[in-house]
Amino acid sequence: MALPHGPVHWLVTRYDDIRSVLAHPAVSSDLTREGFPNARAGTVKRAPGFFISEDDPDHGVLRRMLTRTFMLKNIESMRPRLSRLTGRLLDELAEQPRPADLIENFALPFPSLVICELFGVPYADREVFQQNSKVLVDLTVTAETALAARDAITDYLLGLLKEKDRNPGDDLFSELAVRRVRTGELTPEQAAGMGSLLLIAGHETTANMIGLSTVALLRHPDQLQRLLAEPESVPTAVDELLRYLTIVHNGLRRIALEDFEIGGVTVKAGDGLVIPLQSANRDPAVFDLPDELNLSRAARNHLAFGYGVHQCLGQPLARAELQIALPAIFQRFPGLKVAVPYEEIAFRRQTVVYGISELPVTW
Repeated sequence: MALPHGPVHWLVTRYDDIRSVLAHPAVSSDLTREGFPNARAGTVKRAPGFFISEDDPDHGVLRRMLTRTFMLKNIESMRPRLSRLTGRLLDELAEQPRPADLIENFALPFPSLVICELFGVPYADREVFQQNSKVLVDLTVTAETALAARDAITDYLLGLLKEKDRNPGDDLFSELAVRRVRTGELTPEQAAGMGSLLLIAGHETTANMIGLSTVALLRHPDQLQRLLAEPESVPTAVDELLRYLTIVHNGLRRIALEDFEIGGVTVKAGDGLVIPLQSANRDPAVFDLPDELNLSRAARNHLAFGYGVHQCLGQPLARAELQIALPAIFQRFPGLKVAVPYEEIAFRRQTVVYGISELPVTW
């Protein structure tokens, strides 16, 4: 395939080939390498600590500093708080004039409040990362505009790190400030870069999954009834929604460091690789009738969170949030419906994360 601003790259589409590429030691995520198939034209600069675009061993060192926070055991202990927060936000939504925007009133504030609590970010400052995140994932803006948005988040977090160093609390940023930056294990810029990556990913993905899942379930009422009638199967249902929607939809990007063979084709050193996860998740060789939403499908092997060393660190939290939020929406509002024709829903297509800008609902 040819991108508008670069050489020809390989498009990897089959499930098995995508897993092989994402796990291959000769494949790099370093977007500053010459010939890397970036999604945007323009100058690309990697922020310190933005480990999603680093390779091992540096990637692994930074990632392991965050693993304890996102351990399944820790996330499971958060479920009562997630349930209380869900109930409060849905009660507040019920007080809104109808139609009300589900994105603004629930889908976005829910994961934003959660990630703010985890990081120790004052929720009153959420606009800093929400608005700049929206710019950063927008593929229609220039690389320079995206870089400025990323730097705005990083600058805010550098200031927050100083505050956490003076007055530490029980949160991830305090831990980074006290245990990592004070000791010289991280620079402040690395800690801020790590934080900006997780703040962006921690609310953009879940917010858009909630909006899209709501629409998908309303358009498949038989599947919605299954979700509500079989609470024990909610984890399975959430994984099927993750597979079916696959919201990171513009393709992961990699570059080959040496020659290797994949799918009977020789990839040369310096070749770029574009990897659409939604193609893997709709591969009929792996998923029977893949274009159908089937909440009873055992889809835990989907690749919506990626695969290999860069697989999403926050997936236990994302799963817990979706497993709690989605049934609660329809239990609280059993007559929920979208208040505009499907064709008028404001889908976000030109973004790194597929989603919905606003979703007017009534009940």
